[in-house]
Formats: sequence, C-alpha cells, structure tokens
Amino acid sequence: MKFTLPIQNSQGVESNIEVSVGETLFVVGPNGTGKSSIIQRFATQAGANSKKISAHRQTWLSSSSLEFVPSQKPQLEQQQLHWNNSFESRYKEQNSSIKTSLTLYDLIESENLDSRRIANAHRAGNIKEAEVLAANHSPLTRINQLLSQSNIPIFISIEEGDSLMASKNGGPLYGIAELSDGERNALLIAADVLTAKQNSLLLIDEPERHLHRSIISPLLSALIQSRKDCAFIVATHDLLLPVDNPDSNVLIIRSCNYVNRQPSNWDYDFLKNEYDLSDDLKSEIVGSRRKILFVEGTRSSLDQQIYSLLFPNISVFFKGSSRDVIHAVDGIRSSSSIHWVNALGLIDRDGRDDASVFNLKDKGVFSLPFYSVESIYYHPLVINSVADRFSSMTGGNGVENASTAIAKAIEEVKKHIPRLAARSVEKSLRKNIFDQLPTFKEVLNRDTLQINIDIRSAVEGEANLLNIAAEANDWFQIVSRRPIRETSAPNIIADVIGAQNRNQYHKAVIQALRSDSILLDEIRSFFKELYAKLDC
Repeated sequence: MKFTLPIQNSQGVESNIEVSVGETLFVVGPNGTGKSSIIQRFATQAGANSKKISAHRQTWLSSSSLEFVPSQKPQLEQQQLHWNNSFESRYKEQNSSIKTSLTLYDLIESENLDSRRIANAHRAGNIKEAEVLAANHSPLTRINQLLSQSNIPIFISIEEGDSLMASKNGGPLYGIAELSDGERNALLIAADVLTAKQNSLLLIDEPERHLHRSIISPLLSALIQSRKDCAFIVATHDLLLPVDNPDSNVLIIRSCNYVNRQPSNWDYDFLKNEYDLSDDLKSEIVGSRRKILFVEGTRSSLDQQIYSLLFPNISVFFKGSSRDVIHAVDGIRSSSSIHWVNALGLIDRDGRDDASVFNLKDKGVFSLPFYSVESIYYHPLVINSVADRFSSMTGGNGVENASTAIAKAIEEVKKHIPRLAARSVEKSLRKNIFDQLPTFKEVLNRDTLQINIDIRSAVEGEANLLNIAAEANDWFQIVSRRPIRETSAPNIIADVIGAQNRNQYHKAVIQALRSDSILLDEIRSFFKELYAKLDC
C-alpha cells in the first residue's frame, strides 16, 4: 500500500510525497518552519488510514485504569479523528486525556484478545494452534521487550480490574501513572504504534520529547522495524534519527507560508536514501542551510564566533584535517542529485604552491589567507579597532596603544623565531613526504625509494623571512604565517591596550566586528573568491 501526499513548494508547484508501507520518512527542520503543519496536513490527507501521535501529547495520567466504558469507544474515536483533521490540532491537543485513554484501551484490549484466542484454541483441543498464537508476542510483550532494549528498566503488566501496573528491576508493582515523564512517553508511543491497524500511516511529531537520545533512538528504530506492515512519517529535531535509520528518506523543511492562518506551501528539499552518503555527511546535510562550508580544525569558541560573523547565512562544519575537508566537499559535490546543496571548503594553506591552491579551488576548496582563522583576532586592523575602544573608556590614545602593542609583540616574537619557523614549515614538510610515498606500482615492482627532505634549509628559509618581517615591523606578515598563540605575544597585546586578559580581548574583538561594519568588511575582503562561489 502506498500513501500519496500532495505538497506545494514555495514556487507554487505541487508534487507528491510518496510513502509506502514498510518505508519511513523523516521530516526535519528548525523551529517554526512548519513541521507540525505538514504532519497535520499529511494526517488529513491520509484520513482514517492514519494515526497521529502529536508533539504536544499529554504524558501525565490521572489514573492507571481506563476512564471510559467500552460502549463509549466508537464515539470517542470519531471525536478524535474529527479533531485530528482540524487546523488547531497542529498546535494543541483537545481532550488529551481521552486520547491517552484510547491508547491504553487499545493496549489492554489487544492483550485480552490475545489471551482469549489462546484460551479458545486450548478449549477446542487445538493445541498446535494455541502454541502458534502464544509464540506470536502480544503488543504488551513486545512493549516490555522494547523498553528493555531502550535502556528503560521497567516491566508493564495488566493486573486486576484491567489496571496497568509497572515494576522496576523486579521490584514491587505500582500504577503507570507514577512512571516518570520519559517512561510514560515511551510507553504511550510504543502502545500507539504497536496497536495500530495494518497498513496504517503512523505520523509521529517529535518523539524525542521527554526522552534522552540514548532511549528514543533505539526505541524508535525498534518500533519501525517491528511494524513493517505500516508506513511512518516522523517529524524531529534530532538530526541523528534519520542517520540511525539509514533506509529512510528525509524531507528537509526550511519554511512555511500561511494564507489566512492556514499552511499554504513549504520551502523544502527531499533527500532520498539511495544517495551514497556517509552518516556524518547525511546528518550535516539534513541539519544545514543550502550553503555549507567545511572548515579545517576543531570547533572552538574562538573559531566558531569568527566564522558565524564571516559567514552568517552559511552552515559551517568543522572537519579536522584538510583531507577531511576535501573528502567532505567532494562527497557532496559528486552527488549530483543533491542539487540544492552548495558545498565548499576552507583549509590552511600549509605551504601548498600556487598550482596546488588553484587545483583545490577548482574543486571547491579554498585556502585561508592566514596561518589559522584565529589570526584574525590579531590582524593589525583589529588591534587598532579594539585599542581605540579601550582608550575611549580609559582616556588613553588608541593609536599609540595599538602601535606600542604591536611593537612589543614583535619583540616577543623575535625570541621565538627558530621555534615559530619550525612550526610554520612542519605541515608543508609532512605534506612533501606524503607526496613522495611510493605508489602501488612502485611497491609491486620493489623499486628503491629514497625521500630526501632538506629540513635545515626549509626552517632557515622560514626563519629568515620572519627576521625580515620583524626588522621591518611588518606585523601582518608575522601574524598571517605563524602561530603567534604559542608565544606570549597575545597576552602582551591584550595588556598594552588595556584588556584584563586574553579572553577579555577576544570578547572585545567579537564586539568590534559585530558593531563595526567597515572593519568586518575589511576582514571579509580576504575571502572575496569564496564569497563569490557561495553567492553572498
């Protein structure tokens, strides 16, 4: 069975989202983009064949027993179906206690029906049939298995008076109304899914509410696997849930347009499971804007704040080494079907020659104009701006303070030139060695390989450039090519301009870049080619 669900995009073009029984579609997107609206729309389109589990579902229980008699059930189900089809159901629950009671009723009734079938087979002398029926686990048995697999150490049972009771780690019985929010939420989601009719479309909005990811991930995955006779649509903020279920498709919702308070169309992209993507790339795509920048290094507060200012409308992901960045960019750019993603990379230059830089640029990977992005904090223009800000508070001379700070920082760097030179050429030397490693053919032919690296000349050459820059008071050349953070130069700069410490200086830099558009534009000018490729 296949569910065909029409959806209109932001250009007014209507297409169909198809979800067959045995398939799962995840709906992801930031808050306010219309995920709940689209879940409500799909539930209405599927009608009586759908079962919706809302994000604002009630998890508390006033009782551990049923709150209505069986004769009331058909009427209550009709009321619930009518409410699910209403516009307001996307943001609030009406008579939520009734919805919860219906879920518990279905669970108890399925367990009682299972017991009656086994008993009737025994009474009729059909022992083999009774054994077959007993071997098919009831929903409650499966719920207990799922709870155990999902790191929830409780066991649910039906006791006298059709009361649902729980016990933890084999302890005494207590009513399910006394379960924690997370435990009740897990029980109700599992009960809703396992008691659904065959060939149903199960729509679950934010299953992760009240549940730790160590619980919801295995629980949801197990529920999906246990109901291959149903189709699933899951709206979630947990971007790893689609990764945890690799056979699923993903609908990425970016925004929703409303007409007279009714959802009209959505800005969305559709990611099929057939795309050959690694788990980390898939999670980055589903959680990103349409423009992605992979950068070298690890996420730190300094780097993250700078990148958020330089690329405010782009999703930035840290990928460790330059090789990781290149691989990530190539992985997305080679998947032509993911046409909506513009993926580029930004790496350290690491001594690459102009030809290598050009070739990488052609593949969408650009080289930083600095030793590292952290160098921006100590760019001469930035130092002058921050010094001016501190002087306006203390009454000093910002220009003089900036000049003094840079002069003292250069004197500090002079003490460390041999070590800084070695650090500057370290990566380029390693790259040089790696480029000379033998190919498979050379290994197969048992060729003799000699790798000769003139370390002395490389380090002395870099040290000579550093000395020239220092003697010329060219702070920009020093900070753009060397890791000055390995010296006391940053502390000296912070102290001279009036900051209490390096951290206060860094905060002042961020504030200066946020409030001074001219300064920010000056720094952005170093990335002109990258901005052009990103169309921003």
